[in-house]
Amino acid sequence: MYEVQRVLDLPVQELAEMLAESKTAGFRAIDRLINEWRAGVNRFDRPGEALFLAKQGNHIIGICGLNHDPYANSTRIGRIRRLYVMQSDRRQGVGRSLVHHVIQAALSFDWLHVRTTSPIAGQFYQSLGFTTCDSEFVTHVLNLTTVHLKNLREELPSVVQDTVP
Repeated sequence: MYEVQRVLDLPVQELAEMLAESKTAGFRAIDRLINEWRAGVNRFDRPGEALFLAKQGNHIIGICGLNHDPYANSTRIGRIRRLYVMQSDRRQGVGRSLVHHVIQAALSFDWLHVRTTSPIAGQFYQSLGFTTCDSEFVTHVLNLTTVHLKNLREELPSVVQDTVP
């Protein structure tokens, strides 16, 4: 069983295992997340932004953030950032749950953007209702004005305990 929590402070020390695994796998997302957090460049603390952790007990098994899209010319466009799930915990609904929490938190946005270079991640986002987009900074988009948030809450796996404040 795991729980998804919205956090205001990134527990950098608790991300050591995730950082090592992501670097070994060739993903820079967690390294960037930690470096940007430490530098104060991105703390997911602007209005409308959020950061979520998936935890099993005291062990962080996933992370996902929501920012204003820095590549868009609109304050109504959000961006999913730094989604990562530990390899041993994949294919169990953790990533889906994290993204659903991000979508629910994206009340001030009309659109969500994401960029991925992974075909598997692309299929994952498409399974969540995102459509493909051929742009330098965006590979998938979700029109939030057509998403039914109530349905998303009902779709969350029953093993998730929503502890978002």
